[in-house]
Amino acid sequence: MKFKFGVDTFIWAENYGEEHLWIIPKAKELGFEVIDFAISNPYTFPTEKVKKELERVGIDCVCTTTLTKETNPISPDPKIRKAAVDAVKKCIDICNELGAPILGGVNYAGWGYLTKKPRTEEEWKYGVDCMRESAEYAKKTGNVNICVECVNRFETHFLNIAEDAVKFCKDVGVDNMKVHLDCFHMIREEKSFSGAVKTCGKEYLGYVHVNENDRGIPGTGLVPFREFFTALKEIGYDGPLVIESFDPSFEELSGNCAIWRKFADTGEELAIEGLKNLKAIAETI
Repeated sequence: MKFKFGVDTFIWAENYGEEHLWIIPKAKELGFEVIDFAISNPYTFPTEKVKKELERVGIDCVCTTTLTKETNPISPDPKIRKAAVDAVKKCIDICNELGAPILGGVNYAGWGYLTKKPRTEEEWKYGVDCMRESAEYAKKTGNVNICVECVNRFETHFLNIAEDAVKFCKDVGVDNMKVHLDCFHMIREEKSFSGAVKTCGKEYLGYVHVNENDRGIPGTGLVPFREFFTALKEIGYDGPLVIESFDPSFEELSGNCAIWRKFADTGEELAIEGLKNLKAIAETI
C-alpha cells in the first residue's frame, strides 16, 4: 500500500494569502502529492487565484481551519454559534471551489477556548447541532468530508481522543463526518496509536497529520510511526498523511502553539527531512 504524503501551508505561511501562491509549486517540487491549505480566515482566502495555480501546477489539495472565540460552536451565545456555522460553511464553499475533499482541523469549537471544566452536555448539544447544519450543507453543495481533529487538553476540552470524536460524528448523524488524527496530539492523549486508528476504523478515519511529539522533524522523536502506519494499512486508510509544523518567527501561531525553539533551520527543511524519514519508514510496512 502506497501512502500519499502532503504538507501544510503553515510550514511557510502563518496567514495564507495571495502573496503565498508560490507555496503550491514549491510543495510539488519537494515531492509532496498533497497540499493542505490552513485557512485562518475564510472570508479573505484567495480562492480563485489558488484554484488557478492548483490547476496549473497539478497537485491535490485539502483544507483545514481553526475556529476562534468569535466563531465558537460551543459558545453559550447563539450569535457566536451562528457565526461559527457561517464560517464553516464558507470553508466548505472554498473546498468545493478548489476540489478539496476534506475540511479538517478544529472546526467544532473555538481553538484555545477553555472553560477550565470538563465539557458539558449543553456544549455537546451546541456542537452537534452546529455541526449537523454544516455537514448537511456540505452534502447538499458538494462532496466534502468534515474531519474533526482531536487536539490536546491545553487547546480544547471538547474533543481530545478518537473515541470521543467518533461519538461526536455518530451523534451528528450525517455520513460525511469523519475523524482527523494528529500524532502530536495523540501522543499526549491516546493510550495507543494503533488503538486510536482501530477505534476510528475505515468508516470514521478521514484525515491524518503526521507530526512529531515536539512538532520537530517527523521521525526524530517519540512518535511510533511504524506502529501507526501499520495500523493505517490494516484498516485500509487511503487518505493523505500531511506534515504540519510552524516556524518560531510566526507572531501569533508560535505563541498559541507554544513553539519556543527552532527544530530545523527553516520550516521547509523540517518538511524535506520529515518526508524523507516518513517515506523510509513507510517502505518497511
